[in-house]
Amino acid sequence: MKSRKVRVGLVQSATTDDKQANVARAVAGVKDAAARGAHVVCLQELFAGPYFCQLEDPGLFDLAESLDGPTVAAVADAARSAGVVVLASVFERRAAGVYHNTLVVLGPDGGTLGVYRKMHIPDDPLYYEKFYFTPGDLGFLAVETPVAKVGTLVCWDQWYPEAARLTAMAGAELLFYPTAIGWHPAEKAEYGAQQLAAWQTIQRSHAIANGVFVVAVNRVGHEGPKDGGLQFWGRSFVADPSGTVLAEAGEGEEVLVVDCDLARMEDVRRNWPFFRDRRIDAYGGLTRRYLEG
Repeated sequence: MKSRKVRVGLVQSATTDDKQANVARAVAGVKDAAARGAHVVCLQELFAGPYFCQLEDPGLFDLAESLDGPTVAAVADAARSAGVVVLASVFERRAAGVYHNTLVVLGPDGGTLGVYRKMHIPDDPLYYEKFYFTPGDLGFLAVETPVAKVGTLVCWDQWYPEAARLTAMAGAELLFYPTAIGWHPAEKAEYGAQQLAAWQTIQRSHAIANGVFVVAVNRVGHEGPKDGGLQFWGRSFVADPSGTVLAEAGEGEEVLVVDCDLARMEDVRRNWPFFRDRRIDAYGGLTRRYLEG
């Protein structure tokens, strides 16, 4: 197969309480990746501020914006000036009392190519997202861009094979997972290594099972109380359709730029024809919560 290379940029950042500075840092990351030849750039989950879901506070709904608000506008301007596609995760105010964790795909002209609302919403210690986010209602999407069909997924979605499968079935060539994941500092020594390994393994498995590229973009730094909070582990990475990690960031701020040859998908799927051999006649049970009796 003829080579079809797409260069992907991953912007891995720390955040502060200064929203304007966070957005400016993200814009700088987009421009850095574009200057290094990136065609598509992905920002981390909720890049405009600290991960506020560590507590339930009605006042924090004030952080949300409409999709034509200043945060999306600033990133759209960066996409336009750099001539790249940008995936931006924002806290969306859709209507009074209806808020979403939303991923916007912006084209190289700054226009909106697609909108995805996070489907799987966690409710775990320091990840109280069900308090803030209404589950997505747009389904699983593959958004057509000038360079590739991009799969739009967000953080907790990355643990669900159904989400990856349906997005790949929609034609996605790259699955993007903007993310905010880290350790509870008190648990890191005992569980840290296995938690990180599980996070990497499940996403590499999506690449293998679907014959696609996977792009995971995490944040870094400690957020929350000094004696608690969350320590975001970074380690953003890109895996190819065989699950091989092409490049991986460290645990500090970094802009990673990675070449993905989409022709690799055809080669892998010819040798591992999982889509061909799926027993679609036997999967009806997947629409049920649990199989009993």
